[in-house]
Amino acid sequence: MTIRVLVWGENVHEQDDAEVARLYPQGMHGCIAAGLGEDPEIQARTTTLQEPEHGLTQDALDSTDVLVWWGHVAHDRVAESVVERVHARVLEGMGLVVLHSGHFSRIFKRLMGTTCSLGRWREDGERERLWVVDPAHPIVQGIGECIELPQAEMYGEPFAVPKPDEVVFVSAFEGGEAFRSGLTYQRGGGRIFYFRPGHETFPIYHDVAIRRVLKNAVRWTGWRDVSGH
Repeated sequence: MTIRVLVWGENVHEQDDAEVARLYPQGMHGCIAAGLGEDPEIQARTTTLQEPEHGLTQDALDSTDVLVWWGHVAHDRVAESVVERVHARVLEGMGLVVLHSGHFSRIFKRLMGTTCSLGRWREDGERERLWVVDPAHPIVQGIGECIELPQAEMYGEPFAVPKPDEVVFVSAFEGGEAFRSGLTYQRGGGRIFYFRPGHETFPIYHDVAIRRVLKNAVRWTGWRDVSGH
């Protein structure tokens, strides 16, 4: 059975920043979708903020099993009517994977019911190790004990989200900070996975291990485990 995935991206940095355009010539959403498409059971398509209704029409959402969300600088440009529509679909059972600064998106804050703010952050491009702290979880299968990213944006605790159902990754940064970087939630019938890595000026979505996590996350939020059952 095919998992139908819609990758939503702001598509703002790709237009405004030459370095982001160089790293992601097809857009960050395009790169994420390409990685997901490496799995023959995942059918990934893309849409962006600039499309009518941000590409998140009722028809589009009704034909989506998992929505992947990347946002950063244009959270306030997402219409409340679209947020309501996505919220309803998650409660009905659509999976949601929220990436990086998407923690501050209207839809994630709506689902969490908190500010979702960070204790601190830093854009120095320092090393990050994402330690697997729940090795039995389907999202981390095939990953090993950690993922090392040579350059990343630092996020530091406290992270103002509700207590997660599960913590699957904890990040340790070169500067000494730690952060809960992989969290799962259930809202209504929908499974949610928040995954922290993905700053736009680093080639994180080209990383093989990161792509593995995203494929696993799509299977898990789409109510399928990594073995396909």
